[in-house]
Amino acid sequence: MTGTLFIIATPIGNLNDLTFRARRVLSEVDFLVCEEFKFGKRILRNLNLEKEIYLLNEHNEKENAPNIIRELLHNNNCALISDAGTPIFSDPGHYLISLAIENGITISPIPGVDSLIPSLITSGFDVSKFYHAGWLSPKKEKRISELKKLQEIKKTIAVMETPYRLRQLLGDVKEVFGEDIQISLACDLTTEKEKIIRGKISDVLKAVEDLNEKWEFVLVINNNKILNYPKFKKGESLFSL
Repeated sequence: MTGTLFIIATPIGNLNDLTFRARRVLSEVDFLVCEEFKFGKRILRNLNLEKEIYLLNEHNEKENAPNIIRELLHNNNCALISDAGTPIFSDPGHYLISLAIENGITISPIPGVDSLIPSLITSGFDVSKFYHAGWLSPKKEKRISELKKLQEIKKTIAVMETPYRLRQLLGDVKEVFGEDIQISLACDLTTEKEKIIRGKISDVLKAVEDLNEKWEFVLVINNNKILNYPKFKKGESLFSL
């Protein structure tokens, strides 16, 4: 018998989004694995829990993952969480998961909130097939090169970036895809500041500059189909009495 490694999705802004199942599992596991003590303690404090916390981030994963595996092999259960959302996608943990599989440890996903799917489904674009580009290079020259490769992918494309590079990213997308490309910018999802800005990238870029806000965001690019839907007047009745 070994312990179970639970992969738990955590809220991206609204703590009420933590599922009942995630709450129960977090209360039952022997220890928590996360990127930073601050977020892990915040989750535990919100649930009135105290657990031992193991750090696992890009700087120490290769060093710390074996210790976590040893604990699991001693029949201790653990919960892996990211700073927000679903672990592994853009966060550390892949090496730990691979080690767990190699050592015959049971892995159980506890699904929940993430930023990718809500950003896609609120875009209005065709998301039956999409391309998750993830995080692009912080260096402009390489980012432009990556965007040129993405421009050849005729699907809806999702891109992530840090808040302080939003304007630079939008400017580069405009340069590569053209000012008429349709995008959807999903900002601070699930929070009171939640905002989704849709339209031509030139218009969205102007709106971002005018609002001058700092958001966590996901950029969705419609590199697939031209949208041409009818518009209706407000208050217009669809049925005759």
